[in-house]
Amino acid sequence: MAQKLAGKKIAILVEKGFEQVELEKPRTALEEAGAETHLISPQAGTVKAWDMTDWGKEFPVDKELKAAVASDYDALLLPGGVMNPDYLRANAQAVAFVRAFQDTGKPIAAICHGPWTLIEAQAVKGRKMTSWPSLKTDLTNAGATWVDEEVVTDQGLVTSRKPEDIPAFNKKMIEEFAEGKHDRS
Repeated sequence: MAQKLAGKKIAILVEKGFEQVELEKPRTALEEAGAETHLISPQAGTVKAWDMTDWGKEFPVDKELKAAVASDYDALLLPGGVMNPDYLRANAQAVAFVRAFQDTGKPIAAICHGPWTLIEAQAVKGRKMTSWPSLKTDLTNAGATWVDEEVVTDQGLVTSRKPEDIPAFNKKMIEEFAEGKHDRS
């Protein structure tokens, strides 16, 4: 694969219970495209994944959230899982970290339940998005236009519904991350 993301640093924000495949496959795609990825979490040391129906692997945290600065990164990936974004949206520091990407026009990719954190960061109003179907009402109530499509892009925001959408999600994520900042005014 061409090194479309050479020199780019990507933040991947997770809490315990993120969907394992929604971290592993997008992270691999980003690194194969030349990006440097950092797993950022409020957890110290390692953070445990959810693997479809039970707990999955533990992953080493590259940087604790309390030491992470959004300006050090070119883009943000938000994997899903039910627990992960629910914990993140209740964490003021995580919400502020996500909001910093939104405010500066940096690209963001979120899959499955990942958009819950975007809602809390006030990053969805007026945006066309998709997600796991149960988030449709939450996104609509927050001002987004929700559609049932495998991947949606809107001014640097990439969203997908579920693990089966990952190939399309990865392709669009890499395209948007390669484009860089977007004017969201």
